[in-house]
Amino acid sequence: MITAGDFRNGVTFDMDGQVYQVIEFQHVKPGKGAAFVRTKFKNVITGAVVEKSFNPTDKFENAYVERKEYEYLYNDGELYYFMDTETYEQLPLNADKLGDNFKFVKENDKVKIMSYKGNVFGVEPPLFVELEVIDTEPGVRGDTATNVTKPATLETGAVIKVPIFINQGEKIRIDTRTGEYMERA
Repeated sequence: MITAGDFRNGVTFDMDGQVYQVIEFQHVKPGKGAAFVRTKFKNVITGAVVEKSFNPTDKFENAYVERKEYEYLYNDGELYYFMDTETYEQLPLNADKLGDNFKFVKENDKVKIMSYKGNVFGVEPPLFVELEVIDTEPGVRGDTATNVTKPATLETGAVIKVPIFINQGEKIRIDTRTGEYMERA
């Protein structure tokens, strides 16, 4: 059991038969009245985000989400295939389980597959990936204003904004949580 007073970022708990993960929490002690915990949490299965306040003594069941390392193998159009790095078993998944940041994952990359009670609900890519720029416009000479960006297509097909000094064929590092350019690789 876990109480609302024990909430921290990343904690998973079971409420009304649904599994939630705490995104933000704040312990509030007003000058008058009882203390409470203001919480923003996400349903790990559907992805819906909810904000709610709890009494610090409210109790919930712990929910243990399993994160296991898999290697992304290939996509056959409908299904994406992953291989367990320990048992070499293959796991096919539909595109709806992958999430938006999967567009930065290329074949043979290691990912974490998240499941709860045997049901897979998400794929977590590595935090940072290095990808090659396959198409971008050349930088315009003299356009040196701060933070000038241009679109660039990466080897996985994803399109992101990069600084004007990045050229076709260069490898860059990307933060998969935000989808933003970090640095040259």
